[in-house]
Amino acid sequence: GVYLMVCTARDRGGARYKVGTAAGGGTLRGGAPGRPLSPLCPQVQQNVERLFTRFVEEGKATVRLREPAVDLCLSKANVINLKTFLSAVRLAHQGSDTGVLPLSPLVPAKNSDVEKPKTKMIITSRRDYPLTKSFPFSLEHLQTSYCKLARIDTRVLCLKKLRKLDLSHNHIKQLPATLGDLVCLQELDLHDNHLEAFSGALCSSGLQKSLQLLDLSQNQIQALPIEFCQLRGLVQLRLDDNALLRLPCRIGQLSRLRFLSAARNKLPFLPSDFRRLSLENLDLFGNPFEQPNPLVPNIQLKIPLTLLECAARATINHRIPYGCHLLPSHLCKDLEVAKTCRCGSACLSSFIQITVTMNLHHVAHTVVLVDNMGGTEAPILCYFCSLDCYSQFLDRHLQSNG
Repeated sequence: GVYLMVCTARDRGGARYKVGTAAGGGTLRGGAPGRPLSPLCPQVQQNVERLFTRFVEEGKATVRLREPAVDLCLSKANVINLKTFLSAVRLAHQGSDTGVLPLSPLVPAKNSDVEKPKTKMIITSRRDYPLTKSFPFSLEHLQTSYCKLARIDTRVLCLKKLRKLDLSHNHIKQLPATLGDLVCLQELDLHDNHLEAFSGALCSSGLQKSLQLLDLSQNQIQALPIEFCQLRGLVQLRLDDNALLRLPCRIGQLSRLRFLSAARNKLPFLPSDFRRLSLENLDLFGNPFEQPNPLVPNIQLKIPLTLLECAARATINHRIPYGCHLLPSHLCKDLEVAKTCRCGSACLSSFIQITVTMNLHHVAHTVVLVDNMGGTEAPILCYFCSLDCYSQFLDRHLQSNG
């Protein structure tokens, strides 16, 4: 019998398939870069059901076998060699004499004979960007920079093995929700694009567990969504050179965050939750931080407290479980962004707000100076649930500065 031997990067030992019965015997060698297949040798004659040769001039063809019912896909082949190979398959299938067939011994392929799956691709110019060819599905690292892309290519969103995606220096304005389907993605670089927002849907996708590095620097983002802090796997976050007016109010939930840069934005102060961070490096240089004045409070207290405020405070203070199956979704969102008083109690829409000074070394080991004067302090929001709590703070503040 005449056999077809298919060797791949994962199975260099090869899988054998019966092609036909000829006068003599031997093996046709094939180095298809497809998936590894079981080494079956069915004893049947005329085992080739069909040959697909429409794209043979592009070095592509498919051999369909009857038993086992598999398609052997050939690609990136030398056109002349491929035509010779297909001709030999036809002759073997018809039972021709082995003397006229280009047969070789049944020997496993060498490393140099088999193409390994491509895991990294770097494209740094528009002329090199593939317009007609697909990206290899084996890619784990893809960089397409300086390609003037206005959106993310849908072909990229099919690369389920991607761990690092660099789309920096393009013209991307929006991110598709399907970007969150790349559940293996650990690093996402969107530096120097035209983004105006980061979708809350992405923060609730598979990225919330996998994503470790996110670079949104040099865009046009003014605010990040409430859901942003669901990206609990983040270790490094770059937000420099945007138009941010505030940081996420629950940023303290990013417990794994170690490197944060938000230089040259429009931040007037930091959210109260910022003090919960534990960073190695922090850069907030070039923000127009306001001068804190605890003696000029923003009083939003409503006395007596509304029933909604009382219920909200009780829910959070007593850690009562809640969800959209129990409460309207807008109330759930309000509870998620509730403020926390210095006494530890929660407050929803009835509170007193002030800004106080915080030394950034309290949350970071290394701090880039926040201004040209050598400062490492920044204003941070502070909330009080009652006049009593604010009065106690004010007494201590006046005594310490007296």
